[in-house]
Amino acid sequence: MKPYYQQTVDQVFEELKTSKNGLSPVEVIEHQEQYGLNELVQEKPPGPLQIFFSQFKDLLVIVLIIAALISAISGEVISTIVILVVIILNAILGTVQEVQAQKSLDSLKSLSGAHVKVIRDGQLVEIPSKELTVGDVVYVEAGDVIEGDGRLFESANLQVNESALTGEPLPVDKTIEPIDHEVQINDQTDMVFSSGLVTNGTGKYICTAIGMNTQIGKIAGLINEAKERKTPLQRSLEEFSKKLTIYIGILCVVLLCLNIFVRHQDFLSALMVAVALAVAAIPEALNSIVTIVLSIATQKMVKNHAIMKKLDAVESLGCISVICSDKTGTLTQNKMTVMEVFTDMTPYTVDLMDAKNNYAQQILLKASKLNTNAVINSDGTAIGDPTEIALIDMFNKYQNAHPDFMIKAERMEEVPFDSDRKLMSISSRNHIYTKGAPDELLKRCTSILMGTQKRPLTDEDRDLILTQNEQYASQGLRVLGVAYKNLSAQNTKITYDDEHDLCFVGLIAEQDPPRTESAAAVHTARKAGIKPVMITGDHVVTAKAIAQKIGIYQDGDLAIEGNELAHMSDQELADKLDKISVYARVAPEHKIRIVNAWQQKGDIVAMTGDGVNDAPALKAADIGIAMGITGTEVSKDAAKMILTDDNFATIVKAIESGRNVYNNIQNAIIYLLSGNLSAILTVVAASIAFLPDPFTAVQLLFINLVTDSLPAIAIGMEPDHPDVINQKPRNANESILNKSAITQIGVEGLLIFIAVFAAFFIGLKTSDGTATTMAFATLTFSRLLHGFSQRGNRPVWELPFNKYSLVAFGIGSLLLASILNIPALEPIFDVTALSGINAGVVILFSLGSFAAVQLFKVIQSRND
Repeated sequence: MKPYYQQTVDQVFEELKTSKNGLSPVEVIEHQEQYGLNELVQEKPPGPLQIFFSQFKDLLVIVLIIAALISAISGEVISTIVILVVIILNAILGTVQEVQAQKSLDSLKSLSGAHVKVIRDGQLVEIPSKELTVGDVVYVEAGDVIEGDGRLFESANLQVNESALTGEPLPVDKTIEPIDHEVQINDQTDMVFSSGLVTNGTGKYICTAIGMNTQIGKIAGLINEAKERKTPLQRSLEEFSKKLTIYIGILCVVLLCLNIFVRHQDFLSALMVAVALAVAAIPEALNSIVTIVLSIATQKMVKNHAIMKKLDAVESLGCISVICSDKTGTLTQNKMTVMEVFTDMTPYTVDLMDAKNNYAQQILLKASKLNTNAVINSDGTAIGDPTEIALIDMFNKYQNAHPDFMIKAERMEEVPFDSDRKLMSISSRNHIYTKGAPDELLKRCTSILMGTQKRPLTDEDRDLILTQNEQYASQGLRVLGVAYKNLSAQNTKITYDDEHDLCFVGLIAEQDPPRTESAAAVHTARKAGIKPVMITGDHVVTAKAIAQKIGIYQDGDLAIEGNELAHMSDQELADKLDKISVYARVAPEHKIRIVNAWQQKGDIVAMTGDGVNDAPALKAADIGIAMGITGTEVSKDAAKMILTDDNFATIVKAIESGRNVYNNIQNAIIYLLSGNLSAILTVVAASIAFLPDPFTAVQLLFINLVTDSLPAIAIGMEPDHPDVINQKPRNANESILNKSAITQIGVEGLLIFIAVFAAFFIGLKTSDGTATTMAFATLTFSRLLHGFSQRGNRPVWELPFNKYSLVAFGIGSLLLASILNIPALEPIFDVTALSGINAGVVILFSLGSFAAVQLFKVIQSRND
């Protein structure tokens, strides 16, 4: 059997048992059963058991294992058992977290999966790419990514960039003619291959291979899956943890030497205290907490219509100071409706059109029907560009109101739209119909249709048409010009060169009203210290009108076109940058230049886009944001965030979430380090004062397990604080442990230490065991209470309700009470029964540290 590129189209249709009308539902099921799903086989992720054993590779777990060995050698059987239980519990928790994280990522992948347009049973429908099967008829246009390999049978100026497969950077011109000799993939011009990018034109192909049987699938089978990199925030925190481990290690060695040579403790006892202190002092839960917080945030944002492709992008959202937003669909509803037409130098509403008695309107409707790639199916679903959908909708509404109105013209060839010409043309057997930007169209017109007659187009005519165009644009309407000319029936194949000597027919004015929530979202962004900027391909007057309605363009601002931007020097742009709120008629290189200009000023830029041309700017921006509904697969690949509702307001909500996520992570870190600092100060102070050890190894392990995890996770799950959106954007280069955070850690750690050491000192008057028990209980209870305090920078009564903090406090308090009151647990945790007075001292001092921290919060909030 010949390869597909050497077969005729009919032979391919016959071999794959399909047709131009595509597969029927029954055939789809049969083909999917035969060929499977269109998926690349990925390296199988590690199973739960493998993940469980990997938990023991951690440095801190190794320290715990050493501690268990030391306990066993020293005869401390109970301590050994407790340490091993801690190790296993940590491993189980880590395993559960990783499994849940993998499930979260899988759900995100399914939400942001690619789609493909196919013809099934004669209807154009959009399906998830994994449901594509061999024999499907696929329709593609500029901006689409090829799904599956296929044999072309229709091509209108189709060009495909296949660099992902072949390494050749230039797009390939595609044809439908079979090749009669053997050639390599690079020269198979009648074929398209999975991962190819359609850069121009339209086409249809028969899917000949899917999944691992595609050319890209065969390559994928030879490549080992690259390991997932940790996010910058996680890497930063990991580096911080390593440094902290070194500092704590030095401290433990000093403490070990002090206990052996100054206090004359035996080596094993001194070593146990030093190792236990190290375990208690190091916040090993930190990376897990960050991952949990980011994962929860991504799931929460999915519900709010924003998919984060990378976890670190969530935290980075809080730094955004400029949002460069597309207009259509993001700030507006992306539901174009024809409001008015302009023919015979007269404006008409759609309801008053009379194509039977107005020949220009008849030509206008005919061009609207034929010169479009959009489709409105029988069930009302629309696929295609909203501007073109509005044209078909206008035609259908007119035809429904005038059933006797019919057109017999048949669409033949197409010259696709591109951003340079700003025009699109199609041919019938007798005419060329062209639509596009009125100013560009008029340059190619030499006559005008008035009534049923053509006459030369005068300068006065041009001025009147352009004035009407400006009037529409000033109302925020999108305007299309329509023209036509006669064509020889013997030559229906057209090219760019045929777009001349056209006859002007009229204008079509469409409206895409602002989203109802856009103005409020723009206002919120401004309050948040974020500069909103509109970047659009529309006419500058149209863009300015919309920008004024929603608050992006204000008095004193500038609105410029791409041509004006192109003639600006970098210094001129930098001087005017803060004032320019609207960029109209922009090209792809302009968008990158705008992004770079803001970045050079030190701003963090978010950029929205939906087309192939937007991809470079999305990649260049700090946070590229693709449209989930109208966006091309290329734009989604280039972006870090995908909006499932294509809504500007969602971006502002995502920024609010990003700021809250960062605050929660920072608060969790401050909580961990301030609590750990109090334990370190207590142990060091007791050693320097030649007092007994304030904690045993098992007690420190308990504190580490309970108070380093549950309250910290609860802080990470703190509800969003709405007031964060009123703050200025955070400096991206600022350390997470800034001056304010370090101050909090020092002051709050010191306050808890004072309470713990005071309880310890009072306990010494009874016995060493009582003192150790009181220090242990006070530190545990103080840290559980501190979980409420460190939820924010304000006193606890000004913070919103957090049920997770209550749960963490309840579980921790119940465990502590059990240890102190169940006799069977006393020898396990080295505690003694406390008298009512001593128990009261523990509660009083713990509440005292809590009150002192609240006072510090009050002073801090007033200074802020």
